[in-house]
Amino acid sequence: MKYISTRGYDKKFTASEAIVLGIAPDGGLFVPETIPSLSDSDIEEMKNMAFYQISARVLSKFLEEFSEKELLEYTSQAYHEDKWGENTVPLVQLNAYNDREYILELWHGPTAAFKDVALQLLPHLMTASIKKTGESKKICILTATSGDTGKAALEGFKDLPGTEIIVFYPSDGVSEAQKLQMITTTGANTHVIAVNGCFDDAQTGVKNIFADQAFNDKLNSNGVKLSSANSINWGRLVPQIAYYVYSYIELLRTEKIEKGEAINIVVPTGNFGNILAAWYAKQMGIPVHRLICASNRNKVLCDFFSSGKYDRNREFFKTTSPSMDILISSNLERLLFELTDKNADQVKEWMKELNTNGVYSVDAKTLKKLQMLFVGGFADETGVSKTILDVYDRTDNVIDTHTAVGFNIYNRYHQRSGDEAKTVFASTASPFKFSPAVMDALRGNGYSNGRSVETIIKELSEESGLEIPAGIKDLSSKEVLHKDQIEKDQMENKVEEILIG
Repeated sequence: MKYISTRGYDKKFTASEAIVLGIAPDGGLFVPETIPSLSDSDIEEMKNMAFYQISARVLSKFLEEFSEKELLEYTSQAYHEDKWGENTVPLVQLNAYNDREYILELWHGPTAAFKDVALQLLPHLMTASIKKTGESKKICILTATSGDTGKAALEGFKDLPGTEIIVFYPSDGVSEAQKLQMITTTGANTHVIAVNGCFDDAQTGVKNIFADQAFNDKLNSNGVKLSSANSINWGRLVPQIAYYVYSYIELLRTEKIEKGEAINIVVPTGNFGNILAAWYAKQMGIPVHRLICASNRNKVLCDFFSSGKYDRNREFFKTTSPSMDILISSNLERLLFELTDKNADQVKEWMKELNTNGVYSVDAKTLKKLQMLFVGGFADETGVSKTILDVYDRTDNVIDTHTAVGFNIYNRYHQRSGDEAKTVFASTASPFKFSPAVMDALRGNGYSNGRSVETIIKELSEESGLEIPAGIKDLSSKEVLHKDQIEKDQMENKVEEILIG
């Protein structure tokens, strides 16, 4: 299977080339030429597999250069019990008396966020891909983060031979726990820099660096090649498809659904990668009725699914779900490419309009295709807070602010639609990563004021009965190792300083 650019670059690439490059030479995103299918025998066999085995099977469909045996070696290491506990991504029925709602807990990895699922595996895929392509240059993983990708990437790539990793994050756009996780990261090859601006500023800066051919030529002449750990990198996105396949298999295995019975999947998302992975799972043959795209007050996706107009020219809000504080959803480009029957010229024009004017509108045919599958909605901070308390009261489950956005939108969708399909909620982060907002929801607005993050985390553990994740414990007592803060127009200079000197 070859990979092509969403913007029509005339060369096709192998999977390993796509993973090493991260982004296509023309600025487009890599997608597979064709989307593979899961056979009936695949489904039956996966009912007797653990998650790491299901992951290897799904990846083998997309990464044909890699044998399933090779991928099993990587997934068994990436999802080892020492890092994740006994069950890597538990699918939990929320209430014994309600067989409609299930929560897919994606946050049991080292950094307590769903990004770990892909970013514990990507270093294995990256190092193998480097060997397969014969690349001899040092690989620099260049990443922008809205909070969770940064630490997960740092944890995966730190001290990995032949790599450097540079993470840019918005200076005031992440939670205190997220920030502490990143700036206390050890590793001789790790670099964490705050950018004065929002996530979109950091993400745009990273994209511009990838697109600057002269700068990349300069890096190459100094023995360095850029790649990405953001979900613009196919090697980061494809492992996420596996957990949606797993959730369907798990419902089959526990006889909660009949074979072929369609399910709903609810995903809180900003950059669109996580819900796009669910769409790819559907294209592989997993029966999906509705994909529910949940946004916070930065509701550019919600508005897009309603009107077909993507408009980033709007007020930007800092919310209690900061990982979704995004106005430019990069992975939407992949979906538009597929829904327009791979019309690269059209996609290129839309992306040019977005870059130039901050807005584009899709045609009526494309909008209809979007609305047949996706449901969009948004929740403000008051709604998120009420939803956290509601879910706790009726199910004894404490959820984080991002997961609560998903529940909020689903609850309203269910009330107006009467849709009784079994529903899987992607739970994207541990509540401990956003403990002040969670405790304010549980004990009253303003409860966390004047309390240290460490105190609030301890109180949340006592309230919920949950164990504090290892990646969250004692953060405030760890040494701050990364103190750089720059303006958004200094990002390329900073990369050059780190990599060349």
